Amino acid sequence: MAGRTVRLVLLVGAAALTSGSQGDREPVYRDCVLRCEERNCSGVALKHFRSRQPIYMSLAGWTCQDDCKYECMWVTVGLYLQEGHKVPQFHGKWPFFRFLCFQEPASAVASFLNGLASLVMLCRYRTSVPASSPMYPTCVAFAWKMDYFCASTVILHSVYLCCVRTVGLQRPAVASAFRALLLLMLTAHVSYLSFVRFDYGYNLAANVAIGLVNAAWWLTWCLRNRQRLPHVHKCIVVVLLLQGLSLLELLDFPPLFWVLDAHAIWHVSTIPVHVLFFSFLEDDSLYLLKESEAKFKLD
Repeated sequence: MAGRTVRLVLLVGAAALTSGSQGDREPVYRDCVLRCEERNCSGVALKHFRSRQPIYMSLAGWTCQDDCKYECMWVTVGLYLQEGHKVPQFHGKWPFFRFLCFQEPASAVASFLNGLASLVMLCRYRTSVPASSPMYPTCVAFAWKMDYFCASTVILHSVYLCCVRTVGLQRPAVASAFRALLLLMLTAHVSYLSFVRFDYGYNLAANVAIGLVNAAWWLTWCLRNRQRLPHVHKCIVVVLLLQGLSLLELLDFPPLFWVLDAHAIWHVSTIPVHVLFFSFLEDDSLYLLKESEAKFKLD
């Protein structure tokens, strides 16, 4: 036991000098994974593992190696807690209790609720706003991206939506060129994270930077039009709430009860924000439609 304690202390001291996360650098963890894979992930043992693995786990892509990492993660966490050390991260993530095939069940449920809220508001938007509204295609595309794609895509599309609203209705060519630039940025971002290195710090910094641009652009437009367009107060509230709630993503703490972390709390907190933002989009689209019809009558 004393030998293990010494190794843990040395590991903590060298954390800044090596790659990976503290937990998966721990020799106890690596030895455990190696022994587990040798014992369970080849030959007859592998066939036995697959025969007793629940179908939902295999459909979700959980492998024998993944199972070894999961079990050894908890062995290592138990050792850290026993020796009085802080809970470490593994492969860039905190340890979570697995539920069915979900590694982060609270985040999965929160994401589902977020997507459900977006879908409900999209249906309401499509019912109340005619397709002839100038903002209709862009707002509908934004809703689907909120359901199916990552945070970076949603933020970039919100920036594009702001560009369309502030510039693109008068200068479509500018909006099209800006859209191409954003697509190029997104492709480079995803490619780097997928094929070069998944750097959580870089991803967080990139999203924060884009979020600040998005917030500054929307707020500038809202403040310039707050007298002419009464409904922009909804957009101001949305932007300020999102910036405040985004601080949750900057918090970094072990999950409560090994289930609830800052990311899950952020997902749940943003559900009413989506509802308010779609209410703003609905009001703004109807305003633009009325303005367009008035100009058409004058012509």
